[in-house]
Amino acid sequence: MLGFDPRAGKIVWTVFLFALAVLIVYKIASVLLVTVFAVFFSYLLYPLVERLERHMPRKVPRSVSIGIVFILVVVVAIVAGSVFGVTVQDEAGRLADQLPKLLDTSTMADRLSLPSFLEPLRARILEFVREQLSTSSDQAMPLVRSVGLGVMHAASNLVYLVLIPIMSFLMINEAPSIHAALLSWIRSSDRRLWAGIIEDLDTLLSRYVRALLLLSLATLIVYSIAFYLLGVPYALLLATTAAVLEFIPFAGPLAAVVATVTVAGFSGYPHLLWLIGFIVAYRLFQDYALNPYLMSEGVKVSPLLVIVGLLAGEQLGGVAGIFLSVPVIAALKIVLSRAWAAQSLGNEVR
Repeated sequence: MLGFDPRAGKIVWTVFLFALAVLIVYKIASVLLVTVFAVFFSYLLYPLVERLERHMPRKVPRSVSIGIVFILVVVVAIVAGSVFGVTVQDEAGRLADQLPKLLDTSTMADRLSLPSFLEPLRARILEFVREQLSTSSDQAMPLVRSVGLGVMHAASNLVYLVLIPIMSFLMINEAPSIHAALLSWIRSSDRRLWAGIIEDLDTLLSRYVRALLLLSLATLIVYSIAFYLLGVPYALLLATTAAVLEFIPFAGPLAAVVATVTVAGFSGYPHLLWLIGFIVAYRLFQDYALNPYLMSEGVKVSPLLVIVGLLAGEQLGGVAGIFLSVPVIAALKIVLSRAWAAQSLGNEVR
């Protein structure tokens, strides 16, 4: 006689709900990504709002302080764009015009400047570069098409660029009520545990976002000054590109180094060894001194986990997955550590 097993039914129901949750997340991935970026932008501006509130009368609502901060950020962005944007745009235009000439293999031998100890290998290096360029040329049109489709897709979603600041404004304004609502949904017995988790996650995200911004600004300032003094072509464009790529862990700085050395080398820059030496010295300083200092007590993740997370993030979400891999791993570590500590404490009490 056929019978219904309640335990098996619960398992099937749990699997169904989990699969449904995964499907929903997949379908609304773009919405979730916009929400995540809004959260990061909120953490970027919240310290400014908090400082401004200390000097404002108590009767002034928080929305006024947030509005003032947003206006200041917009003004700073406009001023920075007007001062440096023209130069970056001009250098980008010149590089685009010179790109066919730079990739011309017939004149590459005259333009590619190598250190003296590599001169005996010039013929082999040039042959390797020509082979790579000829191989890549077959893939140039598909690459251009894919980039064009990506630009069109981004242009169709420009509304998200408007939604992110609006969502950030609302998040900062309603942060206390959101925090209270989250804790009210949790059982009183688990409320202390989750309050600690939320506090740790708040510290993690605030330090991580602040560190990314400061690292990007440091890269922009140092690279701009150094490239200008070293006479590197397209100095401000390369420095700006490196600063933007600084937001992508590991892969971003590596791509910036490759792009800088490649553009400088193909442009006939005569001091490649000095340029490479400077970049290596700066990366060592940033990775082993500045980065640990800025992220102290915030993001503490094993380098092995970072690499695994970057690879997994790239497979799951591309560039966005790489960008989010480190904070996600750190957040999971916080949740598991807190839960393990609470369970161990409960076992000791028993």
